[in-house]
Amino acid sequence: MEEQPKAPKPAEIQINTGDEILRGKYSNNLIAAHSSDEFILDWLINSPSGVHLVSRIIVTPAHMKRVIDVLKENLDRYEKQFGSIKEPVTAEQKFH
Repeated sequence: MEEQPKAPKPAEIQINTGDEILRGKYSNNLIAAHSSDEFILDWLINSPSGVHLVSRIIVTPAHMKRVIDVLKENLDRYEKQFGSIKEPVTAEQKFH
C-alpha cells in the first residue's frame, strides 16, 4: 500500500516585539475610510472620558481583501465552535 503524501506544514513565523505591543490594545469601535490606493482603519475606544484613537492601520486594497477573507474564515470557525454571535440591538454605546 502506497503512502499518501503529507500536506506541507505552514511555515512558522517568529515575531519579535516589545511587551507593550504584545499585551495588545482594546477597541470597541472602528472607523474605516478608503481612497483608490489605501484603506485606513482607525481603531477607537469609546469610554466615559470620550472617544480615543487606539491605533491607525493603513493597508492596500489587495491586503484589505485578504484581511477580510481571513477574518471571515476565523469568524466562521469561532461560530462553529462556540455558537452564533448575537449582535447588539443598538449600535450606540452609552456610558452612565
